[in-house]
Amino acid sequence: MKAVDRTDPCPTFLWHTLTQAEIEQTLKTGSAGLNAAEVSQRIKQYGPNRLSTQKRRGVLFRLFMQFHNILLYVMLGAAVITALLGHWIDTGVLLAAVVINAIIGFIQEGKAEAALDAIRAMLSPRATVIRNGKKHEVNAENLVPGDWVILVAGDRVPADLRLVSTTELRIDEAALTGESVSVEKNTDTAQAATPLGDRYGMAYSGTVVVYGMGTGIVIATGSMTELGKINQLLTGIQSLTTPLLRQIDGFGRVLAIVIIALCVITFILGTMWRNIAPAEMFLMVVALAASAIPEGLPAIMTVTLAIGVQRMARRNAIIRRLPAVEALGSVTVICSDKTGTLTRNEMTVQRIICAGHIFDVGGTGYSPVGDFSKEGRIIDPDHYPALSMAIRTGVLCNEARLCEENGQWSVEGDPTEGALLVAGNKAGFHQHIADAAWPRVGSIPFDSRHRFMATYHRDSDGEPWIFVKGAPERILEICSMQLDDDGERPLVADYWHRKASRTAASGLRLLGLACKRATPAKEHLDFSDVESGYTLLALVGIIDPPREEAVQAIAECHRAGIQVKMITGDHEETARTIGAQLNIGIGKKAMSGADIALVDDAQLRRIVLQVDVFARASPEHKLRLVQALQEDSQVVAMTGDGVNDAPALKKANVGVAMGMKGTEAAKEASDIVLADDNFATIVNAVREGRTVYDNIKKFILFMLPTNGGEALVVIAAILFELTLPLTPAQVLWINMVTSSTLGLALAFEPAERNIMSRRPRPPEEPLLSGFFIWRVLMVSMLMMGCTLFLFLWELNHGTSIESARTIAVSTIVMAEIFYLVNSRYIFASVMNREGLTGNYYVLISIVICIALQFAYTEIPLLQAIFQSTSLSILEWLKVLCAGLLIFFIAELEKMALRAGIAPARIQHMR
Repeated sequence: MKAVDRTDPCPTFLWHTLTQAEIEQTLKTGSAGLNAAEVSQRIKQYGPNRLSTQKRRGVLFRLFMQFHNILLYVMLGAAVITALLGHWIDTGVLLAAVVINAIIGFIQEGKAEAALDAIRAMLSPRATVIRNGKKHEVNAENLVPGDWVILVAGDRVPADLRLVSTTELRIDEAALTGESVSVEKNTDTAQAATPLGDRYGMAYSGTVVVYGMGTGIVIATGSMTELGKINQLLTGIQSLTTPLLRQIDGFGRVLAIVIIALCVITFILGTMWRNIAPAEMFLMVVALAASAIPEGLPAIMTVTLAIGVQRMARRNAIIRRLPAVEALGSVTVICSDKTGTLTRNEMTVQRIICAGHIFDVGGTGYSPVGDFSKEGRIIDPDHYPALSMAIRTGVLCNEARLCEENGQWSVEGDPTEGALLVAGNKAGFHQHIADAAWPRVGSIPFDSRHRFMATYHRDSDGEPWIFVKGAPERILEICSMQLDDDGERPLVADYWHRKASRTAASGLRLLGLACKRATPAKEHLDFSDVESGYTLLALVGIIDPPREEAVQAIAECHRAGIQVKMITGDHEETARTIGAQLNIGIGKKAMSGADIALVDDAQLRRIVLQVDVFARASPEHKLRLVQALQEDSQVVAMTGDGVNDAPALKKANVGVAMGMKGTEAAKEASDIVLADDNFATIVNAVREGRTVYDNIKKFILFMLPTNGGEALVVIAAILFELTLPLTPAQVLWINMVTSSTLGLALAFEPAERNIMSRRPRPPEEPLLSGFFIWRVLMVSMLMMGCTLFLFLWELNHGTSIESARTIAVSTIVMAEIFYLVNSRYIFASVMNREGLTGNYYVLISIVICIALQFAYTEIPLLQAIFQSTSLSILEWLKVLCAGLLIFFIAELEKMALRAGIAPARIQHMR
């Protein structure tokens, strides 16, 4: 046979197709293993058995790069202006905010890099090998292709192995494949296109031996292993920015250009057209810039996102990266793993097929609560001999243990055996009762070659019994009789084959249960005792059931316009069945990993939105699916718990890892960790994400008109040669008071009632839509008009310039107070109890803002700093009327919009 070329970029793909003799010939090895010289030469050829590391950016460079952010540029610009005006306290606060933002980003980036470290930590530190004909325990880094490795229960597989001998070997490959139960291993070869999860003759690096023992030849180490390929995928993925950050970045750039252009044009007009002195004009332009720059935006964004983090934490969603809070709100597709997220990850007996009867078993998970029913009627299992004996067999022929602690049930051992114990408890046949009444005398552990387990017992009368459970086809081979209501009858094989095919097609895993009243031929139970003469009791259908809350959550996703796709490493039939129970992919064809491998990226982009269930998916398949969705302009959330999910989690717009059963690699690659591993928690987090985006949008709609009103007042004064109604210091006072009190209150807005009945917003939807521009211009003009009217009115009636300016400042502040209440709902009316009092933070902020403004007008120190004066009751009433006028006009505008625009269009505009 031709040796495998080790320079092949994917050499491990062929190893599962080779026999032991072909492996030995290819790798020039034998049962005595390698000698020291061969090991040394191969270490030089292949390198150590560890995953490659990517060169990381230096600490200082990473820190300085955190300042390369448009939001921080805006804050730095505001800090420069406040410094020019001599407001050092404001400058210090803004600079501190810049530094804090940069430090937070620096820390988060460091955490993201830990994802690679978590994968490397999955490698086994030690390995037992055969070298020079002797066993040695060596550092796993020193393994080379051709080494013979011995595996026993509890070992972590140290490299990719081609198995050459197995004894009841079972390996938990969930972290690599997503398979919910341990995999029985053998030494058989497989076809070239066999999915990784079905390569029973292979053992892969990073997986765990849960039962039995085996020996394998190392065929790949380090970066050439399946785990190494995942590490390389993860290394090459660049994290995506969120839709909001892209929008804010674009918004900040446009706003900066507009402000600079406005200042330059105003300065030129003032000096060359109005002949104002350049020095005086410069101060006016500084006031204009101060009024226009939204220095409160970065701080409010951070606070709003932080509040979203707290709300999500209370709902068991732990945020690892702050922008992910908002990104969840724009998700259009959720790609979810099946096991443990959509399902309980607790195998459950759902159906028991006996001769002439089919019984359904109620309840889900390991909690032993549920009834037995037949054709919808609850029955007593003791009234059906075959059912009763099948339940007894499942409990007695069992190595697992059902445990209860603080009301929580769990299984120690194989999940499938645990499901049989739970069914026994539901029928009242508890394990401790079974062990006492039917003591075990001998047993044959499960063996992958024979595909059954057998136990020998004596009942309370001392009668001998042998019970077996295993693969249905194997159990049928050893049975000649079947038990029904009238006793034992000859086996009707065709009946059982039809029931088995139909049940397996519905996605249930099948076990056969049988018994015979006999004593072993020898002193102990032997394989010869399990060759014939058995009575078939039942076929048991077992499945990992869907979470009830996941069904409701998926329905809510569909109402919210979010597609849900199930991507799992499990079998296609199981995936399709669970998908149907969850209302995923009904009436649509499922797609396997093999199908994905056959299509190119362009075809996959066309297919991916039409298919909702993907089975037997490898890490590369999951990554390709996420990329295909993103290339179709979808915002993708990806859930997962295994190391096989890590590349897709990192690539997704929002990676969601499982906190309870997830690997560290998955958690470190994710943006969000679910403390309860529950899909419903993702939907709750989406609700909070939409609320966060709503609140940021409401703040911007509140901030821009107020800043715009101030800027228009300054521009009008310059263009019409009026006395400047606001000094630069007074502009900063307004911005400081309203941003730190009023604007902050909108960060605490609760979710609007219809928030999960809207369609997801288009990912590329601009922040400044036509509606936004209209609302900003309308409110800005109203504020400018009211402020200039009162300012000029007071000057014309002999009021001092200081008092007139105080009235102008108070008018803008009062207008912002009333407009804050308008801003609670973008389209809906606030003229109701909920609208006026539904956010206590708004009421508190209004009280604080009024107190600060009163201090501005009455406290001598502030009067000296800002050249303000006390106002009479009549002057306060004028200010109040101006605010009320803006409030009612804004409400009338919303009423007109609701009347003139279709509700669906309004929801889209949100």
